[in-house]
Amino acid sequence: MGARAIAFALPVAIWVSPLHVEPKAQHALAIAAFIIVAWTTEVMDHGVAGLVGCYLFWALGVVPIQTAFGGFVSDTPWFSLGAILLGIMATSTGLARRVGYLILSRVGSSYPRLLLGMIMLSFVLTFLVPSGLARVAIMAPLALSLMEAFGMGRGSNVGRGMFLILTYTASIFDKTIIAGAAAITARGVMENIGGVDVLWSRWFVAFLPIQAVTVFFAWRMTLWLYPAEQLSLPGGGVSFLSAELQNLGPMKAPERKALALMLGAMALWTTDFLHHLSPAVIGLGAGLLAISPVVGAISTRDLGRMNYLLSFFFVGSAVSMGQVLKATNGLARLSQVLFAWMRPLAGHVSILSVVLYWTGFLYHIFLGSEVSMLGASMPSVMNMAHTNGWSPLLVGMIWTFSSGGKIFAYQSTVTIAGYAYGYFRAKDLMRLGICMSILDSIQLLVLVSVYWPWLGLRVVGN
Repeated sequence: MGARAIAFALPVAIWVSPLHVEPKAQHALAIAAFIIVAWTTEVMDHGVAGLVGCYLFWALGVVPIQTAFGGFVSDTPWFSLGAILLGIMATSTGLARRVGYLILSRVGSSYPRLLLGMIMLSFVLTFLVPSGLARVAIMAPLALSLMEAFGMGRGSNVGRGMFLILTYTASIFDKTIIAGAAAITARGVMENIGGVDVLWSRWFVAFLPIQAVTVFFAWRMTLWLYPAEQLSLPGGGVSFLSAELQNLGPMKAPERKALALMLGAMALWTTDFLHHLSPAVIGLGAGLLAISPVVGAISTRDLGRMNYLLSFFFVGSAVSMGQVLKATNGLARLSQVLFAWMRPLAGHVSILSVVLYWTGFLYHIFLGSEVSMLGASMPSVMNMAHTNGWSPLLVGMIWTFSSGGKIFAYQSTVTIAGYAYGYFRAKDLMRLGICMSILDSIQLLVLVSVYWPWLGLRVVGN
């Protein structure tokens, strides 16, 4: 009840208070406050809250309908829809499950090898299933099957390690690759408000060292924090995976079609610096091909199970809110309040990158959901970058990456889903999250100081 009262009382207070700003900017900030509080407190579905906000921007005369719903004309929500379609295709055809069994059955039967296999599987599935939540849903049954075959249960270090690692990496890989609603939303705001082209390939290459280090460090850190009760697991685990793989039989026609479409989409995404096709055009095109009678890799029944409110309407409304705030000058006012203190750091690129990361990390704790955090804050971050002469592209990439650090389960639907299985506790996530976040900030410092300039990317003056 308290959250609902705040969601409605705060916007009214901002609307009528004497803030000495332009009326349209003040009214836009009032409605944006409603959207942000509704997203943060989850008093209603994210997509519904976003649509209500867009409607109020239009109905109350703050901006015309073209601006109020302008985010839906951009390619961002369509990119999100295409990514979800590709994920449904990989899961419904059984391709993702086959890839999972294939990788895990090849790594060996020891706990360290299986743990490394789970991390590698999470990384590979990021390309096939661009949704951290969907990857947890795919990988968790595999982990449960292994626990049953090995005689391990809740409370075991093996169980904690496996579920922690599949949950945490599913979240972090969604930020080093443009995959999932959070990174796709951030990309859309960066292009629409920041005015920069965000190439899938450039993003991937820029974070490539972090992906490699994360795989190794997450593996070693989990082995250290949760040593196995028995280092050499029974051979039944691998036998079980091999048997499950055999039960799948040879690759079927729908799987082959899905694999061909996924490989084609990946090839176009990784070469977008050559053809400059929008990632949304590629992803949605592959998804629509999968639905078409010619390919038939996705059925209309599969489409009925999609969460359109999150995958499409939330993303579109988040971009729309940023466009409204920019058009009414409310964005400049908001940025002055939130980020003006960073201005003295403009000449210290290395310090700036670390400050940006930890500011985003702390901001994420209070705002909760990563999609809410990025959708609500990225417009102000883009305005701050323009105001201070920083690269909107790289500042946006750093801010997006900062949302990957998690120490509480509520910070993402991915961590909530993994936590719900009951194999790790809240303090386990906090221990791993703090260690990984410290590592990430150090890696980011090296990227900004050495690697990104080598690629021709500079935070200041780029």
